[in-house]
Amino acid sequence: MNKIILIIFFLSLCFVTAFSQIRTPNDGDWSKQYESLKATPEADFMIRVGDIDNLGFNFEEGFNPFCGRTTFSHGFPWDVNTEDASGTDCIMIPSSYSPDAAPCGGDGYSGEYEKSSSRPKPVTIPLESIKGAQINNAYLQLFIDDFQSSVLCSHFQMTINGKRFPEGEKLINSVNQTGPVGKLITLAIPEAFYPDLQGSSLIISIDDKTTRAGDGFALDFAKLILNRKSTGICKGNVRGIVIDDETESPISGALVQTAGKLSVTTGADGSFEFKNIPAGLELLTAAAKGYAEGSGVADVAEGEENEVVYIRMKKGSKTAQFDGKTLTEGESVVINNILFDQGKSTLRPESKTELDKIIRFLQNNPGAEIELSGHTSSEGEAAMNRSLSYKRVQSCKDYIIANAKGIDTGRILTVGYGPDRPVAGNATEDGRAQNRRVEMRILRL
Repeated sequence: MNKIILIIFFLSLCFVTAFSQIRTPNDGDWSKQYESLKATPEADFMIRVGDIDNLGFNFEEGFNPFCGRTTFSHGFPWDVNTEDASGTDCIMIPSSYSPDAAPCGGDGYSGEYEKSSSRPKPVTIPLESIKGAQINNAYLQLFIDDFQSSVLCSHFQMTINGKRFPEGEKLINSVNQTGPVGKLITLAIPEAFYPDLQGSSLIISIDDKTTRAGDGFALDFAKLILNRKSTGICKGNVRGIVIDDETESPISGALVQTAGKLSVTTGADGSFEFKNIPAGLELLTAAAKGYAEGSGVADVAEGEENEVVYIRMKKGSKTAQFDGKTLTEGESVVINNILFDQGKSTLRPESKTELDKIIRFLQNNPGAEIELSGHTSSEGEAAMNRSLSYKRVQSCKDYIIANAKGIDTGRILTVGYGPDRPVAGNATEDGRAQNRRVEMRILRL
């Protein structure tokens, strides 16, 4: 094993150049452990913690981590540089790791590295430089390395200021960075965390506290982006195909989404395409009636020459009862009588009867994962309606978690579509009323 590690280390040196000071408009001085910029081509505000240097091994000649594909394999950061920001440029072993009980072996160094000194460390992003800023949107970028949940049977939890971030977990638990290799991810920060952005710091934590898996990992840097623009960033095109996992036949009419909720529908041959999406690892999910949710990870680099993504979907063989109806995986149902005052997101008391049904459903089906989505009619400004619809379903989730002891918050995803997915015309009050709704979709059972 030591020989393999040394071979990877020396091979990695062949692909990199000596780190020299690099300065770019979006990120400033790459060698700094902390950088804060305003009015960049990319966003109104940028705060970065950790230097941009591929865990200290540097990037290969001409490689741009914000535009390029996955890095080449490299060595492991055995020796921690005390000048590096805490939680960056170091091996971190999940706190639950047990060499004698790891479910799927280890990643080559977990058993050789001292466990207590390599426990996961949070990355703290100070927020003094954005105090009082108006927040239109917020993103978290991480350059992640060596996550291998699909191979090593790990399951990571991600928190922001101690609160679970299921959307981030979904991506890091989907990637396979065997090599090890690194790649940029960009995560939209939900509005539920916006109050945290008004505080003194944002604390990002990643750990697997349950599986005992030997899935060590590392972070090169963490970057907060506030009020991101559509210009000033690298973009690429992604093509893919959705297929039946058993028959390998194409699935037409499947709804494919990016993490940012851009969506397309597959054609008769199961194909789809997204154009001009930001570079980085992009989690694509697919929904189709009668199927459990499928997913695939796209390695997006600048331009059109990106690999085709295959999303495999399994037929939903499991069913469950909800409010007298039999539901299968992938199916959606409108939750009636979820009521709010005009323009507000506070639940009215009569809504709680319906939400109690969701609580019982989750308790009776401990493996179930659901998506709660909020929808509005077309009246008013679309962006405000999306925000309001998100806040409303988040209020629904908050009620469920508060009143259903022991239900993992990661089992409930929330999204606000606003007016983007009408089920009726908006020309009549009856149609508008149908469009104002909360839906529950069964992701898996």
